[in-house]
Amino acid sequence: MALFNTLFGTRRARASASGTALRAAELLRSANALIQLSEAEALTVVGYMEVRHCAEGEAIIRQGDSGGSGDDGFMALVVEGEVTVEALNVSRIDAQTINVLGPGHLMGEMSLMDGAARSATCTASTEVRCAVLTRDALEAMIAEEPATAAKLLSAVALRLSRRLREADSKLQLYSQLVFSMQQEIDRLVPDLD
Repeated sequence: MALFNTLFGTRRARASASGTALRAAELLRSANALIQLSEAEALTVVGYMEVRHCAEGEAIIRQGDSGGSGDDGFMALVVEGEVTVEALNVSRIDAQTINVLGPGHLMGEMSLMDGAARSATCTASTEVRCAVLTRDALEAMIAEEPATAAKLLSAVALRLSRRLREADSKLQLYSQLVFSMQQEIDRLVPDLD
């Protein structure tokens, strides 16, 4: 590793020299992403990421893909462009738009963590440039920059925890609505016993 750093510089130094990397590090620290990271930590993380260009209409992530389908689990930060997040639900034929992501938004962090099947499809609505962190790159960061990797994993865990709490709140609301609807149906339709 010392020879590599002597010849090519550290990952952080290489990231600091790139305008795209500086922009990605800035966006990585935004409220939509991982605000808990310091500037130096964000630059270190970006040093492990790869830039990916996606054409309009290209699926960046496909619902249902997992390690067995060639998707080794990665997280992507939108640097430029717009991404539509859609999911197929059991009761629908067409995908339902869940969200539209722009610069500073993350996608794919759940699969980066657990390697399980993707829960939604993320498609480039415009030309998109994103910074991708693969599972292999994360493992390299854990070995080479353990403190920064720990901070990154903690920030991702906090982000996933917030999303889980939001989903739990929605489920509670839906449960209350179903209960209220059942009460109204019971009131309107006489018992046939």
